[in-house]
Amino acid sequence: MAASEREGPFPLPSDVKDVPGAENWRSMYPFFTRFQPGDDQRFWFYNSMHFPEPMPAFDAITAEIPYTAIGANTARIFVFPTTLGIEHRIVNGKVYITANPVSDPEEVSRRLTLFQERAGFYYENWDRLYDEWKDRVKSLIDEIEAIEVPELGEFEDASVVTGSRGYASNHLVRERYHRCIDLFSKMWNHHTELLMLGFGAYVVFFEFLQKAFPEIPVQAVARMVAGIDVIMYQPDEQLKKLAKVAVSLGVDGAFAEGDAPSAVLAALERSGEAGREWLAEYERASVPWFYVSTGDGFYHHHRSWKDNPAVPFSALARYVRQVRNGEDLGRPLAKLQVEREQVAQRYRELLSSEQEKGAFDQMLGLCRLVFPFVEGHKFYCEHWFTTQFFAKIREFGQLLLRFGVLDDAEDVFHLQHYEVDQALADVMLSWAAGAPPTGAAYLKPLVAERKAMLEVLARWPAPPALGPEPEALNDPAVKMLWGITGETIRGWARASETPDDRVAGFAASGGVVEGRARVLMSVNEVGQIQAGEILVCPVTAPSWGPVFGKIKAAVSDIGGIMSHAAIVAREYGMPAVVGTGTATQKIRTGDLVRVDGDEGLVIVLERAPQSE
Repeated sequence: MAASEREGPFPLPSDVKDVPGAENWRSMYPFFTRFQPGDDQRFWFYNSMHFPEPMPAFDAITAEIPYTAIGANTARIFVFPTTLGIEHRIVNGKVYITANPVSDPEEVSRRLTLFQERAGFYYENWDRLYDEWKDRVKSLIDEIEAIEVPELGEFEDASVVTGSRGYASNHLVRERYHRCIDLFSKMWNHHTELLMLGFGAYVVFFEFLQKAFPEIPVQAVARMVAGIDVIMYQPDEQLKKLAKVAVSLGVDGAFAEGDAPSAVLAALERSGEAGREWLAEYERASVPWFYVSTGDGFYHHHRSWKDNPAVPFSALARYVRQVRNGEDLGRPLAKLQVEREQVAQRYRELLSSEQEKGAFDQMLGLCRLVFPFVEGHKFYCEHWFTTQFFAKIREFGQLLLRFGVLDDAEDVFHLQHYEVDQALADVMLSWAAGAPPTGAAYLKPLVAERKAMLEVLARWPAPPALGPEPEALNDPAVKMLWGITGETIRGWARASETPDDRVAGFAASGGVVEGRARVLMSVNEVGQIQAGEILVCPVTAPSWGPVFGKIKAAVSDIGGIMSHAAIVAREYGMPAVVGTGTATQKIRTGDLVRVDGDEGLVIVLERAPQSE
């Protein structure tokens, strides 16, 4: 049945047409990412939170492996009662996902017994297990940093003979490439080991409060755990420290708004001993804190602050000026901590029995216990580890470049990770045989075609959802992180009926402000935002932390109450509305808007003039 003839607000997967100029997009991704027979009967939503751009071929591994790990931890290890895992599909380069619910009461009950026993062990030993978790992930980071990509020179070193090693270096090419992939997989298993339990704790607490207080604002629940410092704020805190060092050393004149990082660094080099002292402090801070991705760690081209210092240096100029003016750079932690106790106490007193109050205390305490991990794990996993992972894959790209298989080391990211394996095998065979590799004739045209297709696919307006509306959404991550609920879906469905000057979403952080909008569709545009503007974007990433000290409010297309934009806005004490679905479509840069973080509403008060 054609989309126009059937009921339902969203197109079916089978309704989606290829984008002209990118008809061969399927060649970029493994067969298991394609929509299957029967998928038209299931609900899918576009995961623009993690994948706001069309996926380069290699980068699709950042969907494949995480969803492998999430489902394993959720459904097979901890046995969440109401959900299995998450499935993903790719269409026109965009990643769509669905969560598989468990709805049979007997099966939910059977799984609940196992979940309580297994999750209870982790909750009871959380601090110890978290410390052990950090040690494990740091070991993975150390291991991937230590991997050496073989040079494959003309002759092997004599030590291969005198040490009777027994194998040549071309063997190590495959072994070490596979080790990179294996380490990425293991990291994601550890990533989701504690994360889903963290989300689970929040869901249980929210559902308890919503049952006790049907009218309770979601934001009130979130405020009860605000004001807890987490490691993900450290990159931004390091910038603030560097700004203070610059002023104390008297080299703050080197930091001017709009200057390129290279110009600032050159000025500091010329400024004598004080400048060199600041540069030494910068180097000390950069490892590991500037291994934070400019995105969210899912795309190879979202380079880290260490590789691309444009974001941190744009913030440094502002922080230096604020320090010089005697302004306080801190987040209002003390105020948030007072408010969270007031909110918690107010609702606790309204509970009718001591049993309910005891349950409230236990659940709130658990939420506050797991909160530092829910946000902080991202630094170790999506940022520090993944930055090093992509850097190591680039080194394999350099090997392919040296052997003439690719024209640019970055082109390795336009091959599936399975295809990279084949390209490396071609080089291994070539080196062993003393003959040119055969891959260039096949791979170079393939890479060129894929680059062109990604440019075309970037302009495709992906629907927020595909398929029929679901009966139930029971996955804790879907609720907490993406903010996908029945109401969210109904809001998307009614989007065409909503006036163009209104956008509704989650009331993620309270307050009401007015200001000019700055619509950013990519992290690469972050430098455009001006002080006092209202950020409107598909989704924010942790590396955008310095931006929150500059803006009045944040609005995003996707995200739940535990999304990054929601958490950071609360910590900075500014209004935020997330999970709107359509903000970047309805609001334009320069529009005067009112953001109501109490009601979850954004209103366009005045349209910006349109250029020709």
